[in-house]
Amino acid sequence: MFLAWNEMKKNKLRFTLIVGVLMLVSYLVFFLSGLATGLASLNREAVDKWGATAIILTEESDKSLPQSSLTTEELDAISENKTAILGQLNSIATNGEAKQNISLFGIDPEEFIMPDVTEGEVFSEVNEVIASDTLKEDGFKLGDELELSSTDEKLTIVGFTDSARFNAAPVLYGEIDTFHKIKFGEAATENETQINGIVVRAGDLSSISTSNEDLEIIEIETFIENLPGYTEQALTLNFMIYFLFAISSVIVAIFLYVLTVQKISMFGVMKAQGISNGYLSRSVIAQTFLLAFTGVVVGFALTLISGAFLPSAVPVSFDIFTMIIYGVVLITVAILGAVFSVLTIVKIDPLKAIGG
Repeated sequence: MFLAWNEMKKNKLRFTLIVGVLMLVSYLVFFLSGLATGLASLNREAVDKWGATAIILTEESDKSLPQSSLTTEELDAISENKTAILGQLNSIATNGEAKQNISLFGIDPEEFIMPDVTEGEVFSEVNEVIASDTLKEDGFKLGDELELSSTDEKLTIVGFTDSARFNAAPVLYGEIDTFHKIKFGEAATENETQINGIVVRAGDLSSISTSNEDLEIIEIETFIENLPGYTEQALTLNFMIYFLFAISSVIVAIFLYVLTVQKISMFGVMKAQGISNGYLSRSVIAQTFLLAFTGVVVGFALTLISGAFLPSAVPVSFDIFTMIIYGVVLITVAILGAVFSVLTIVKIDPLKAIGG
């Protein structure tokens, strides 16, 4: 450690450049992890809010809520009694000034998926809705009358709730009768039992069963993973992070190898004086740790500072625990990258190095 620290103090510019590169790589890794978390949250917020164990859809729906169609009569075929009916449709809502893609949830206000109201009041009549508070940022407010692209019916916002987005679209919660009226229009009375799914809350998945073979019990996490684009988006960002780990290791390996080659004669003299390979190797590893640790800590701090100034439109959400894990991984791969320099030091012949 003494040798490593003194060399770094003597060659400040050279090692500052290495720290700078590691800082930029770690900054990008942390930011991508925040972006991955934020985008995932856009898709699953409303589902996480249910606190549910499973959702029951029709088998032919391919685990897609909009493609599923069943009736409230199927409740009798389910063993678990903690259930909630759910109707869902996608549309475009406008208040005359602002326009936004939305997901309408038709629910029973007496069941457990009813959201908490953070502003306004609970819907009490057909065509009244509680809206995701993210719509306020787009210019929507309490009392707004909404026109939907799929119907002539109009909805009125009577309240707002937090953490309510489904598949990246803000959610509007209304009575199941509101859902029927919007989806079926004049034929609402003929389809008054139609829903898209049944949400179930139970002790564990094995306690849920249905006597209807046309229905499929889907664990909530599996349901989320099958949302359009969710898995593909997560895999893309995670692969980018993993590649950055590899790039970080290669960068450190190249820098340290070049520095080691430049100091071969010095290492040769030190080995001729009786300094062991182990001591020199530990010095290189310690130096790498200090460089990587400094770069990661600075990158971590810059990421949090950047996040504080980002507009709300940027879907970034930092998970500190995940960032710490990624930071440890970055330091580890940087140390692994120093192995090439260690092997070079071990192979140095003092006589050849001094003679050269």
